[in-house]
Amino acid sequence: MSTNALKTAALLGFLTAILLIGGQAIAGRQGLYMALAITAVMNFVSYFYSDKIALMSYSAQPVSETDNADAYRRVEPIVRNLTQRMGLPMPKLWLIPDDSPNAFATGRNPQHASVAFTAGILRLMSDTELEGVIAHELGHVLHRDILISSVAAMIAGTITFLARMAFWFGGSRDDNNRGGGAIGAIAMMILAPIAAMLIQMAISRSREYDADAASAKYIGSPYPLIGGLQKLETWSKRIPMDASPATAHMFIIKPFTGQSFMRLFSTHPSTEDRIARLQEAR
Repeated sequence: MSTNALKTAALLGFLTAILLIGGQAIAGRQGLYMALAITAVMNFVSYFYSDKIALMSYSAQPVSETDNADAYRRVEPIVRNLTQRMGLPMPKLWLIPDDSPNAFATGRNPQHASVAFTAGILRLMSDTELEGVIAHELGHVLHRDILISSVAAMIAGTITFLARMAFWFGGSRDDNNRGGGAIGAIAMMILAPIAAMLIQMAISRSREYDADAASAKYIGSPYPLIGGLQKLETWSKRIPMDASPATAHMFIIKPFTGQSFMRLFSTHPSTEDRIARLQEAR
């Protein structure tokens, strides 16, 4: 198991601990069960339909021999070659009509995966750089990162739901929440959602590093992805993408929408850190 995989497992463990300990402090055992059930249903729906929602929200068009044939002739051989190396089924291919260069993978498992590219990335990248980007996205599919992200989102969402419920309805009515326990519950209402969000963001950043490593491993060199990341860093700033905060984490590089975030609150590592890691692994 890679270092990043171990880190992800540890972070999920911390997130679960916050849910179990903080959740009961905030809303009591019954409140915890209710919030967990509601959030599980919401994330079950999201897990099975988030790919369709994301593709529709960016007006993604299918790429095939008859649809967007020029993109198909260029991208399909690269994707097919990489899926054979990685032991993956062929994903569905999509084209996003946006000039900002970017790409993402989605789908609940390798058998239902999709890879989407913007028109901008196809114009900007050489075939070698595009191969590096595609290998990164297929790395997410290989590692089942959509499932990992869904689990993290479910736990973090439950914690946030509990905190909001407690603010509106007064929190737990358990006897052990009187006196000093009540102070702890109030602290949990404030701190637990922040901690959950920070851990969720850290999990997302860890998965990006592993997808970068997969690209270097299956191509046999980190330089195609390094070249691609350098271009993406420059051009995504020049041509920002109007991306939804709910889906921005899916892209290979965070879309630049004019917002600035502290590193701890970012879903992506800095491009400089990603390139440095790739260079160290060569």
